[in-house]
Amino acid sequence: MPEPTIDDIRAAAQRIQNVIHRTPVLTCATLDRLCDANIYFKCENFQKTGSFKIRGAANAVFSLSPEDASRGVATHSSGNHAAAVALAARLRGITAYVVMPRTAPRIKKNAVAGYGAEIVFCEPTLAARQEGLAEIVRQTGAVEVHPYNNYDVMAGQGTSALELCEEVGNLDAVVAPIGGGGLLSGTAIALSSISPATKVIGAEPANADDAARSLQAGKILPAGDPVTIADGLRTGVGTLTFPVIKQLVSDIITAEEELIAEALLLVWERMKVVIEPSSAVPLAVLLRRRGAIPGRRIGIILSGGNVDIGAVARSLPANVSKK
Repeated sequence: MPEPTIDDIRAAAQRIQNVIHRTPVLTCATLDRLCDANIYFKCENFQKTGSFKIRGAANAVFSLSPEDASRGVATHSSGNHAAAVALAARLRGITAYVVMPRTAPRIKKNAVAGYGAEIVFCEPTLAARQEGLAEIVRQTGAVEVHPYNNYDVMAGQGTSALELCEEVGNLDAVVAPIGGGGLLSGTAIALSSISPATKVIGAEPANADDAARSLQAGKILPAGDPVTIADGLRTGVGTLTFPVIKQLVSDIITAEEELIAEALLLVWERMKVVIEPSSAVPLAVLLRRRGAIPGRRIGIILSGGNVDIGAVARSLPANVSKK
């Protein structure tokens, strides 16, 4: 299967239009002033399941043939992708099997169960998750829907940038967070066609900088076992997403933990909207590295809002939480 094109992203937008929300684009004068830019926030924190992940999951699930769909779908995830696959499967009327680490937050377990997925718990290691998923696929014949290393998922994620450009237009740059790279690669494909002058920038925690290091090296480097408040970005970049990123993304810029926490609190307090730490990384990058991002009209994709506020507040650096 070839890499997705803008035609695939447009087809995805049509396919999922009755499944997802067309999320709003918000602005904030205070953040514009702090960053010396006009920032347009694409609010995927208001999306169904609370994150952009439903876009890719729904496109993948609704792209299946009736025969394949009848076998159900399966994935492993501890968070947003699990909920997205579970909801997409429910909306199509098929079974979803989700392998989750037993240590996943209760709120996320409840969300996935609430969408009707059959959950199999495993030990909190990548190997255990992969082994559990392989066993489910072997037993049930379900179709695997990978969180990011899947072309249909990448095309679905690109619909967020498509909407952003339709609503705002003439952006100098768009900044999106990167973990596995599904959102960033989909964003880059969309913008390279509909707004080729717009620079696409990845934003990554400095403590989980495998994508930035990989882009610099020109090959995928291991992620290791990173520790960061932006828990949704701990995953290593994918083998399908990286070639797109390498070709179409201008740069990947990192932000330190304290700055991510500061950006998170700024959005909570100044915009009065709830986002998760991973969503704050693009703003953190803009606060620290304004000169590295060209132009004044900057789009930021707020990737999600699924957060245990109490737990995050307790994990904030003391000098940030007391500001």
